[in-house]
Amino acid sequence: MTMKRAIGLMSGTSLDGVDVALIETDGEAVHVVKSRNNFLEPLGPTGYRGYEEEERTLLRAATKDAESVVLPTDRPGRLPEAEAFVTRAHAEAVERFLADNGLTPADIEVVGFHGQTVIHRPQHRISIQIGDGQALADRLGIPVVSDLRRADIEAGGQGAPLVPIFHKALAEAAGFAGPFGILNIGGVANATLIDSGGGVVAFDTGPGNSLIDEWMQEREGKNLDDGGRTAARGRPDDQLLAWLLQHPFFARKPPKSLDRNWFSHKLAGQLSTEDGAATLTAFTARAVLLALDHAPERPTRWVVAGGGAKNGELMRLLNSLLDAEILMADTIGWSSAFLEAQAFAYLAMRSLKGLPITFPSTTGVGEAISGGVLARPR
Repeated sequence: MTMKRAIGLMSGTSLDGVDVALIETDGEAVHVVKSRNNFLEPLGPTGYRGYEEEERTLLRAATKDAESVVLPTDRPGRLPEAEAFVTRAHAEAVERFLADNGLTPADIEVVGFHGQTVIHRPQHRISIQIGDGQALADRLGIPVVSDLRRADIEAGGQGAPLVPIFHKALAEAAGFAGPFGILNIGGVANATLIDSGGGVVAFDTGPGNSLIDEWMQEREGKNLDDGGRTAARGRPDDQLLAWLLQHPFFARKPPKSLDRNWFSHKLAGQLSTEDGAATLTAFTARAVLLALDHAPERPTRWVVAGGGAKNGELMRLLNSLLDAEILMADTIGWSSAFLEAQAFAYLAMRSLKGLPITFPSTTGVGEAISGGVLARPR
């Protein structure tokens, strides 16, 4: 099959901005170039459109308003305003990306548009990612696949995580055999576990960066704990940590996914800034370790991606807990920052071809199914 260019877009629950990534794929394989050490060269160009503080404030308000949603079509409070903004910001990100890389809409087969998650309650068959796929397609002049979780949710799946099939394609391209794990630490952390026979299990492990980011925003007016330096100066509250890890989510067998609102940084409110950051950082790391109770085989090698890979204290904790080789995505030609955006480009191409994007072992859906809503430019 012919490799074609696809663009993927991701705006995560950390609310930092829009990631843009281009890959070449036929919906099954991913076009890669291996370097002399057998690692992959970067898959394609990437771009970024950051959010201003007032834009993040709007998205936080919309996420709060989404708590009153009853039906997937509900848009209470500031959700309509936020949806229009998300669509506009993503359009601006793609337009700048195309211009920066000398590309035109005709060069792109499809855009994978994740949108902005404002609520994720699969037990109620609700997962809303705001963003208007048709409006984005009309503005860009490129077909857009959006609403990638809906079909899985409606079929009884968790609707998350969506990226494991892309993780598996990357692992195969790199020649990594199981037991092998990919840990993506965004606002929520998720793991893809590939066993010795090539079987895949995937699920959210627990909070990623979201609680740490919210803690730093409240205490210091910063968007994140840069490098984990604040946490490194503190000491975790072991009693609070043990209590947090007793949440029923961690004992539940996968497939499972997490709504970031299930936990709050305010639970550490009685602690100093440094000790609170240390406790919440340890919470993310210990949740990953606890997740291995559900692994068919414990990985002997991990690749870590996402914003959490830049948190030195979090990585130190993971290295001490996981008893495995840990590779940073960027050091092997994968993209730590843009892996999810690349995944949504891949998923959009699979959706175009009617290939499955979710599976019983990743979301709990009854059978492997495709998904996504295709909008062609009018």
